[in-house]
Amino acid sequence: MVLAVVLGLLLPSGCATVGRQFPVESVARIRMNETDQNEIRALFGPPWRTGVEDGRVTWTYGRYKYRLFGETETTDLVLRFDDRGVVVSYTFSTTEHPG
Repeated sequence: MVLAVVLGLLLPSGCATVGRQFPVESVARIRMNETDQNEIRALFGPPWRTGVEDGRVTWTYGRYKYRLFGETETTDLVLRFDDRGVVVSYTFSTTEHPG
């Protein structure tokens, strides 16, 4: 089912984008055990996706560009918060190359 939806999106244009861009240059401003949810929201806006991982609230900011032909481009930031809403860990990754 999911594959059919992705193919349906890819075939007419050759690519599909999921998520939304966020200011990757602001990732360096995140401080573990200091930066809270209000500061994250001020830096990046509302999260694209929220969830729970190992009992911790997680916020995800991401942009995923899938192409029928060519390389997929992904950029994502996943933040994990403690019970006070403070960042306890995060991961940032991208496949995009500086132009």
